[in-house]
Amino acid sequence: MNYLAHAYLSFNEPHILVGNMISDFVKGRQKSLYAASVQKGIQLHRFIDAFTDDHPVTAKAKQIFRPQYRLYSGPIMDVVYDHFLASDENVFPNDSLLSFTHGVYQTLEEETIHLPQRFLPVLTYMKMENWLYHYRTTDGIYKSLRGLIRRAAFISDSQPALELLLKHYDELRNYYEEFFPAVKQTTKQKLAELLA
Repeated sequence: MNYLAHAYLSFNEPHILVGNMISDFVKGRQKSLYAASVQKGIQLHRFIDAFTDDHPVTAKAKQIFRPQYRLYSGPIMDVVYDHFLASDENVFPNDSLLSFTHGVYQTLEEETIHLPQRFLPVLTYMKMENWLYHYRTTDGIYKSLRGLIRRAAFISDSQPALELLLKHYDELRNYYEEFFPAVKQTTKQKLAELLA
């Protein structure tokens, strides 16, 4: 799952949201430098990632991208899942995604004391271009895929990823619809354990 899913799966807990959003910027023992409540968000992020990577539906979905992108098929699926989440009227009815994304940015800005320095410019661009909202558009997804591929070591062309998404769109949406209720329920249970 990518930024939007991690934000949504924080279930409106501010410090869980912070940890969930910064986890990829916190390596190893650095986690202990953060408040205990933020550490739980980091832990939840890693739980979500492991659950997603190990899920059989994700394994099937990654096969669409694996021949072209090999190990990057997982990160591509993270972006694809966020696209279908952003477009999911059951989760974000009546364009409530827009108010949700503004709430996420506001919470993160109110909690900058807990944000790593390397995350601050990411947050600036995320808010300025409203990444979380634009996951729902083809152009927004293409920008996300382009950014992902640009950071990749051995691949450079993001166009085939978009073409594969469009070609297999219904199949990938079905994978999302099968997978997302499972990750939501399991994450909710894990969060309850962390907060107990």
